[in-house]
Amino acid sequence: MNPLREGLLRQRVPEPCTLVIFGASGDLAHRKLLPAVYSLAHEGLLPPYFSVIGVAVTPHTPESFREDMKKAVNQFSRYRPINEVVWNALASRMYYVQGDFKDPETYKKLHALFQQSDLECRTGGNKLFYLSTAPSQFEAITTQLKQSQLSEGEGWQRVVVEKPFGHDLASARELNSHLRSIFDEPEIFRIDHYLGKETVQNILVLRFANGIFEPIWKNNYIDHVQITVAETLGVGRRAGYYEEAGAARDMMQNHMMQLLALVAMEPPVNLQPESIRDEKVKALRALHPIVEKEIAASTVRAQYAPGYIQNERVPGYREEEGVSTQSTTETFAAVRLFIDSWRWAGVPFYLRHGKRLAKSGTEISIFFKKSPGILFNAADSETPIEHNVLTIRIQPNEGISLRMEAKVPGQMLQIQSVKMDFQYGSEFGSDSPEAYERLLLDAMIGDPTLFIRHDEAEQSWMFFDPILQAWKAAGAENLDAYPAGTWGPPASDAMIQRDGREWRRL
Repeated sequence: MNPLREGLLRQRVPEPCTLVIFGASGDLAHRKLLPAVYSLAHEGLLPPYFSVIGVAVTPHTPESFREDMKKAVNQFSRYRPINEVVWNALASRMYYVQGDFKDPETYKKLHALFQQSDLECRTGGNKLFYLSTAPSQFEAITTQLKQSQLSEGEGWQRVVVEKPFGHDLASARELNSHLRSIFDEPEIFRIDHYLGKETVQNILVLRFANGIFEPIWKNNYIDHVQITVAETLGVGRRAGYYEEAGAARDMMQNHMMQLLALVAMEPPVNLQPESIRDEKVKALRALHPIVEKEIAASTVRAQYAPGYIQNERVPGYREEEGVSTQSTTETFAAVRLFIDSWRWAGVPFYLRHGKRLAKSGTEISIFFKKSPGILFNAADSETPIEHNVLTIRIQPNEGISLRMEAKVPGQMLQIQSVKMDFQYGSEFGSDSPEAYERLLLDAMIGDPTLFIRHDEAEQSWMFFDPILQAWKAAGAENLDAYPAGTWGPPASDAMIQRDGREWRRL
């Protein structure tokens, strides 16, 4: 359950409803959505009256669709081996529609099947549409939902939209305008799976439920903040998408800006969804724009070259299948930014994300200012004092650590950095739920706390648009390269070293 709201100890079970998954034969449905639905069923969190309708172009009978989904659940669910009793109860309420997303006939079949499932499963006309498709399909699907009157009815209707929310500010505004012409804003759930991760949700609890942190969560005490999302994987089979997106659009503009907003936001007046989202938007509005003359000094972009990951040679980005040999798409991006607010004035935030780096991991590190150079931190000290660092590990090994200074046992006065560490798995004795489990449940309940509001998406694009436009105009100029298996290009280190700081190694 979500620790950001009241009712922590109360099981939350949504009203009866039908989950309609567009793109039900795709990778996301196989790896995340159906396993999440099964896990919710296994935990008794689904409503007693519930059904699933898959929609895709792949030829399937209802029986073959259920078998395909059972294989996916067996492979990717947290609960393995599969519980046949739980699965059979769920599978008996699974339906399938084959058809093109742009074809009105598909929606006629869907309408008829929904009426059948609504009658058989007693779901009260409530519908949750999940657009697990390419963004290019969003407008066509939602338009057809309106024309077929599936977006209307006696029960409630909601739509879940996967990222990316547009390609730039103009397209994000166009998408938002289109969605809001069919659904009301409270019915639109823009999903960012990072917000479903346990440690991300814990950021607000860490800040506002502990009296030792919030008083020092400001520029008086904090030197700088680093947010890192590192991947050892390359582009894989996503070259077609990645060539259009790049590292900044794929990860930084959405996931990482959400992490930044949670770290930087002011305390909400309460734990209601809009109160929390209002403060996140305020933090994004306070971002200091990076003007054209500052882009070279405050941003870095690069591509991975051939190198070694775990002693295995891997190709460079331009050698990947489906990638142009002249590609200027970045696979690494780093940005230094500032927030024009009373709390954060003068505190730099350093964001970096890259593929084919030396190690995978996502973390937020808060670097506190060093102690005065009087006693243990004098200029001539043989053991200079390091920053105290509070690190929030998003993945893997979800948890929180605090680095501090301590005396080494012995006769000499020798100081060494030590770490206090908290890990979710060992502390609570169980695995955290998958992000999609929590987010699907919240969407069925109608709780938008962990979803992105239209102005959040647009505000983030407003900051990144000038950077992306400048990169596009520059082409190959200032596009660095880094060998796979390293921590990125030298320009990234130079950017932070100019400020007298170093990147934290994961």
